[in-house]
Amino acid sequence: MTWFGPYLVGCALLVVAGLGKAVRPGDSARALAVVVPGVPPSVLRRAIRTLALAEAGLGLAAAVTPHRTLAAAVALSYLVFAVFILFVRLRHGPLASCGCFSTPDTPATWFHVAANLALASTAAAVGASGSSEPLFPLLARQPLDGVPLVASCAVATWLLLLTLVGLARLSAARTWRDAPGLPVGGGR
Repeated sequence: MTWFGPYLVGCALLVVAGLGKAVRPGDSARALAVVVPGVPPSVLRRAIRTLALAEAGLGLAAAVTPHRTLAAAVALSYLVFAVFILFVRLRHGPLASCGCFSTPDTPATWFHVAANLALASTAAAVGASGSSEPLFPLLARQPLDGVPLVASCAVATWLLLLTLVGLARLSAARTWRDAPGLPVGGGR
């Protein structure tokens, strides 16, 4: 499976993002309030926590057993994330933070959209391959029992997280800097 490495990165990112939202559902609840106004924040936080745990569970299950149905669910989840971010960004909505990585002040950027679409594509490719072999037998056939594959996927996940959070923080800092009424040059 050519796309299995990036697919594992996508699954790992679902686990990390799901656990992050489950721990800190407030940022995601505020982002969701843009789409479903009028729902009490406590209800949104409970819904986010439940959906976040399901997201993490999906990422774990899809990595361990890359069945066609689970790969399709991973692809669909990334597609939904991309559409949500596009919807809010195109409406110029207040997506102060998506809450995905349990990091405050990390608004979703256009790179988030691109990454979500890329990860949806890799999951769709894995699903379309028709293979549903469990992870551990698949790793056993890899060089050094899959240790290099798992290590490179872990590094790629970490780098993608750093990029997503770093670009979001830069975007937030630029937005703050360019806000009307602030002195030019950061107030010095």
